Amino acid sequence: MKTYSVKAGEIERQWYVVDAEGMVLGRVATEIARILRGKHKPTYTPHLDTGDYVVVINADKVRLTGSKADQKTYFKHSGYMGHEKFIPFRTMLEKHPERIVELAVKGMLPKNALGRQMRGKLHVYAGAEHPHAAQKPTPLTF
Repeated sequence: MKTYSVKAGEIERQWYVVDAEGMVLGRVATEIARILRGKHKPTYTPHLDTGDYVVVINADKVRLTGSKADQKTYFKHSGYMGHEKFIPFRTMLEKHPERIVELAVKGMLPKNALGRQMRGKLHVYAGAEHPHAAQKPTPLTF
């Protein structure tokens, strides 16, 4: 018996839609990262991008447990000395709710060119509307 390894041309991709309303950020991000990597498929290959496309809606209604909503901050640096910025979770939720889910999933993907390719298949929207209806995404529930 030989181990089967999928070729790049044999990869079949599907579209999934995830409604993040009322869901815990870390829990939903791990499932999204698993689908983007392709670990839910029997043809998973670590050195290839075998994952599927994921559309996340209602990102502005994601929640954190405990007192993390008051304590969590996002770090940003301009490259100049002393120019680091710490953005509180609540501010990020008001101004850029999509980035919260994107950054959570980004931290769970590989930090290389393959991870950047996987991140390109993630589409996050703050509201319930998305422009990917033509792909007929399958709703995911966790």
